[in-house]
Amino acid sequence: MENITAVKAFLALGQESRLNVFRLIVQKGDVGLTPKDIIEKLGIPNATLSFHLKELVQADLIGVDRVSRNLFYRPNPTIIYDLSRFLMENCCGGESCAPQIMINEISKSGR
Repeated sequence: MENITAVKAFLALGQESRLNVFRLIVQKGDVGLTPKDIIEKLGIPNATLSFHLKELVQADLIGVDRVSRNLFYRPNPTIIYDLSRFLMENCCGGESCAPQIMINEISKSGR
């Protein structure tokens, strides 16, 4: 992943409401959410939500599909995975420690 792509994603996620929208969409996965679903869950006004969704789509963090009259917003798993790898690629002196870190965190939380 290029730095500019990562910066666009981080800028899109750097606002609290937008981060909440993104996290909600990620939770639904391939099922996706309509703007109405998001408004009901988060209480964000429609005009504001449209702006946040546009920013997330432009950063390629989510995609949108039209089904009949409804828009469904879904996460882009490829960029989410690439962003995670981008963050971890220099971790632990370049050694592959990400899986061990994740295993340790899961063990601590009791999941």
